Amino acid sequence: MVRKFFGVASALVVMTGLSQAGDYPERELLGVVMWGAGGATDTVARSVNPAAEEALGKSIVVLNKSGGAGAISMAYVNAAPADGYTILYGAENPQLHPVMGVSKLDYAGFYPINILGRGVAVITVPADSKYMSMADLMADIKANPGTIKMGSTGPGGLPSTVGALVKNSADFDIIPIPFDGEGPGLTAMLGHEVDFMPAGISAAAEQVKAGALRALAVVNPEPVVAMPEVPAITDTIPGMGKYLPWGPFYGVFVKNETPDDVKATLVAAFDKAAKSEAFTTLMENKGNILMGISGEEAETFLTKWQQVTVWALQDTGAAKVSPETLGIPRP
Repeated sequence: MVRKFFGVASALVVMTGLSQAGDYPERELLGVVMWGAGGATDTVARSVNPAAEEALGKSIVVLNKSGGAGAISMAYVNAAPADGYTILYGAENPQLHPVMGVSKLDYAGFYPINILGRGVAVITVPADSKYMSMADLMADIKANPGTIKMGSTGPGGLPSTVGALVKNSADFDIIPIPFDGEGPGLTAMLGHEVDFMPAGISAAAEQVKAGALRALAVVNPEPVVAMPEVPAITDTIPGMGKYLPWGPFYGVFVKNETPDDVKATLVAAFDKAAKSEAFTTLMENKGNILMGISGEEAETFLTKWQQVTVWALQDTGAAKVSPETLGIPRP
């Protein structure tokens, strides 16, 4: 009789565990955005969030946790339980953290629920800037080394990486001024705290359309649909061609240790959300290229992106830690 009782009890425990796993999510989730409000990552996250909430049947509370070129939010999510209730809305920055000496954490410790899309960077200035073209800006930087101020988001951020690629192709001795995200940086530039700023098109597009900012060049080998009138950066800096196409990317991540069934639920929800009309329309209007990949395909993309970018940083002298010592091979 005792053995029978324990057998029944064990079966109940197993069934309860299965039931709990099948009930995920039972409460609201926390979506931690790597950058501040108004930036490209924040825009993408808040755009996909409603469709993901609908697919999951639970709310996703968005928390902007900027700082350290994304390292603060990365550490925050890494310290949370691996239960699927804390997700990271992240960009490309963590793939550069180890070589920039910012953090040892990169996406190797996280599972890509969905790489939603990738963007194109654009070089921006205030609408009343004296720089009417990329050639004007580069000529002034060459004539006045170490005096022109560039808006940045810290080591490993999009502006600093674009700066490293440009520096390896032309005279580019500037002063980087860091801000907590592209949104705050662009706002500061409008107040003339900096002279120019590389940013994702998704972060800058609305202000360019409104006439507050001027786009000098897209960091791409050819013009893009979102800004067809803006010339390619290679028109002014031909040497940039060997690094292009290159750009930021946006994705949804959880810790590797998250249960497989929870990962599967999130993958299905964000796959549906990434295909929603509202989200795809916004991404296309912002000049982003839709991707919608997860799992092994996404991991392959992340690995290649990291290899190409960190070795470009190493070759320009921008890397603080050699990719070779970190076990990152040349692409």
